Amino acid sequence: MQDQLYEHIRAIVGDSDTAKDVLQESLWVIARKLPSLRDPRWMRAWAYRIATREAVHRTHSEKRWKEALRGDDLNVLVADADDEQFDGEVIAEIVSRLDSLSPASQVVLRMHYLQGLTHVEIAEALEVAVGTVKSRLSYGLAALRREVSGKPL
Repeated sequence: MQDQLYEHIRAIVGDSDTAKDVLQESLWVIARKLPSLRDPRWMRAWAYRIATREAVHRTHSEKRWKEALRGDDLNVLVADADDEQFDGEVIAEIVSRLDSLSPASQVVLRMHYLQGLTHVEIAEALEVAVGTVKSRLSYGLAALRREVSGKPL
């Protein structure tokens, strides 16, 4: 899970060195708070929640939140994916259009489609309702469809 958390953090903070620092901080928090985890089935979502908090905190403290959620680093994640059902050019086109989405939709789309988290896991990680996750996914996908079809957002 460490590699997945690193990629998630790197996508948020936008810098490999900062992502390594945030990952280390996140792993420290996870280790320290592990006794408070009530149900081991939620370990993945719980770890993502901690990592997301740490990454967002870092980007806020460095005044880089807007830049951190850009889709530039998403290209690396997509290139690593072994999903052969999508054409590489189509994925690159979609990735290039993520900048037009709200930061909330960008994060949820990244977590669901690239990192494979469920709606419930995303809700736990971001501390929002499952309905909010679904609506952000729906909004983001609809906006991408409009963007790809040539209609303005």
